[in-house]
Amino acid sequence: MNAPVNINELDVGFDVPAVPGMDEADIQTPCLVLDLDALERNIRKMGDYAKAHGMRHRVHGKMHKSVDVAKLQEELGGAVGVCCQKVSEAEVFARGGIKDVLVSNQVRDPRKIDRLAQLPKLGARTIVCVDDIGNVADLSAAAQKHGTTIECLVEIDCGAGRCGVTTTPEVVAIAKAIDAAPNLKFAGIQAYQGAMQHIDGYEDRKAKTDIAIDMVRDAVAGLKTEGLECDIVGGGGTGSYYFESNSGVYNELQCGSYAFMDADYGRILDKDGKRIDDGEWENALFLLTSVMSHAKAEKAICDAGLKAQSVDSGLPFIYGRDDVEYVKCSDEHGVISDPGGVLAINEKLKLVPGHCDPTCNVHDWYVGVRNGKVEALWPVSARGKAY
Repeated sequence: MNAPVNINELDVGFDVPAVPGMDEADIQTPCLVLDLDALERNIRKMGDYAKAHGMRHRVHGKMHKSVDVAKLQEELGGAVGVCCQKVSEAEVFARGGIKDVLVSNQVRDPRKIDRLAQLPKLGARTIVCVDDIGNVADLSAAAQKHGTTIECLVEIDCGAGRCGVTTTPEVVAIAKAIDAAPNLKFAGIQAYQGAMQHIDGYEDRKAKTDIAIDMVRDAVAGLKTEGLECDIVGGGGTGSYYFESNSGVYNELQCGSYAFMDADYGRILDKDGKRIDDGEWENALFLLTSVMSHAKAEKAICDAGLKAQSVDSGLPFIYGRDDVEYVKCSDEHGVISDPGGVLAINEKLKLVPGHCDPTCNVHDWYVGVRNGKVEALWPVSARGKAY
């Protein structure tokens, strides 16, 4: 049997972009780089905010898909657990030692429900969202089969137009069914307004959040009249957490992108009209790329194209530079406008991805950097877990 490989002894090129102790300049590209100082400041800042406002913070693990980052968020930011969108993601986090896992989505396929019902055997509190009474019996049967307990949140569609019910009577009916079902526990409400997170203007986001808060407040009151208390009233993202935390009804935030920051989130404005990546949060995630061609005087070609990032929310921007611009991409190539011809072959650039979640999902590793040196190499533990 082969001895286990010690990654610290590997040479670059053995399927890893870097090794701890390496100079930042020697990292292989394209790859994801984390500025560890900025990441830690972001995590501590959100943790301090949640604590000061009497809120729990359940981090959105589907953003980074990393057990290591989730544990850092627990250690430095006091996070109570993670949200996932898929059972396969939840399995990775539970096996990695995260003890409180919410699948903030519906699980309807019988095999996926069966896997969900086994998560508590890994030592994790297991929570799932429900928006249909028909789902309750299936979840209950699977939990009984495995001798486990699944906790359930009734999901409210508070404006995103995806999953969830829209009236208090529906919320109450589903909650009562959960409460009566063997091996299930009614745990509260899921009310995350995802579509509103990316509205540029602060007052426009607030107006959408106010609608959601009113819906949630009415649902909580309706449940209380039936003797049903909510342990969790969850929602709140990077673009709105300050609204939910001051609502008097939410008690759990579910922010994700604040830790890394991307170009799409960064452009939204705070109450003073400033971009939120200009003081509120720092860019901590970068897609490191190298110039590979400059055959044309006015443009450079880098090695980070579509296969290294998602551009669903727009192109990346080049961090710290205003003399060059990332303008186009194809599968393996990124086109950089360089009117002054200032870029050199093999010069490295830090790109801030347009959308961090799907960009992280196409990489195997995070390279953690501090003071010009590689300090950590973390796997993207749940990458590709889409089922």
